[in-house]
Amino acid sequence: MAQHCPFINILSGYLHLYGLNIDGAQFSKACGGNTHPDGEACVTLARIGVDAWAMGDSKRPGAEPLRFTTAELDAAGIDPARFNLTA
Repeated sequence: MAQHCPFINILSGYLHLYGLNIDGAQFSKACGGNTHPDGEACVTLARIGVDAWAMGDSKRPGAEPLRFTTAELDAAGIDPARFNLTA
């Protein structure tokens, strides 16, 4: 009988998120809290699939957005409602 390996599940989920196409994703922006000489700190968030989100940095629009599950956003205290999005 094969052993269940949690690392394989994590890696599989990671590859799934980064395998999703984000072309045409509608990103919403939320700002606040952190201000500095370059302006207010903002992040962008878009739903890219069922239980899948892409988060970017508005100050670095050319950077590849990071990908998260809804549970990961929740664990980090990030509420899609702040971006006018629903989980």
